[in-house]
Amino acid sequence: MQEKSLVVKAALWMLLALSQFMLMAVAGRELTANLPISQILFVRSLIGLLIIASILTYARAWPQLHRGQLGWHILRNSSHFAAQYGWFFGLSMIPLAEVFAIEFTVPIWTAILAVLLLGEKMTPPRLVAVGLGFIGMLVILRPGIEIISPAAFAVLISAVFFGLTHTITRKLTADNSALAILFFMVLVQGTLSSIPAMMQWQSVESLDGFWLLVVACTALLAHFSMTKALVYADVTVVVPMDFLRLPLIAIIGYIFYQESIDIYLLVGGLIMLSGNFYSMRAESKKMKRAGNE
Repeated sequence: MQEKSLVVKAALWMLLALSQFMLMAVAGRELTANLPISQILFVRSLIGLLIIASILTYARAWPQLHRGQLGWHILRNSSHFAAQYGWFFGLSMIPLAEVFAIEFTVPIWTAILAVLLLGEKMTPPRLVAVGLGFIGMLVILRPGIEIISPAAFAVLISAVFFGLTHTITRKLTADNSALAILFFMVLVQGTLSSIPAMMQWQSVESLDGFWLLVVACTALLAHFSMTKALVYADVTVVVPMDFLRLPLIAIIGYIFYQESIDIYLLVGGLIMLSGNFYSMRAESKKMKRAGNE
């Protein structure tokens, strides 16, 4: 009964995370129609910096920040900045569901980059995940059958940068708290976006101001909620829930933006999910066996 209660808590946190991811996508779509992406990223980082600084002050956690790995923080957040730029560009040009489906390739690039940069082993389960991930990607993009749009290609490149971001995060978490990582994230990205934002600055209407606040807050709350979900349930329970992002955002795109629901997106996403689920389940079992020995 206790285990069932924990799964329910994890599901509720994941529902909150999913709602935030989708709200962030809608806010991004609305903002990119009126404001340059550099301005969106700058204001988002500025609001995030104020929020994180307030938390650090309240928790008296400023000593957690140190410059010992500043180079890695700069590399991580330069990569994350490029990834977010491509993601927002995709939101402005292609269906929301297509952006989310291509984003599901992030675990592929993370696994490959972890081998290349961190020396991790490409285990058979991870190899299966990478293989099915590429198959799912081909189903979604259908190269040779459909013309891959520049926006779809930009989102795919952003997924590679997200993979690099996740890989470097693994390295940083060994010596940095989550608050420290978030602080350097908004600080570096705010710095990178400041000059192009000032050069392209547009007046912000009241509704755009609301959507900017939504983008900044949903990004932090979504990742916090997913982290909380992982506290209450194993990754093999949480990851399948995350797949609900795809059909749900497809429905939102259909209702609010008259975007057609592409069955290939759902099939490709499901193929990628199955590979990720198999790999994570195998890794989870391996860790449990190691813990019992």
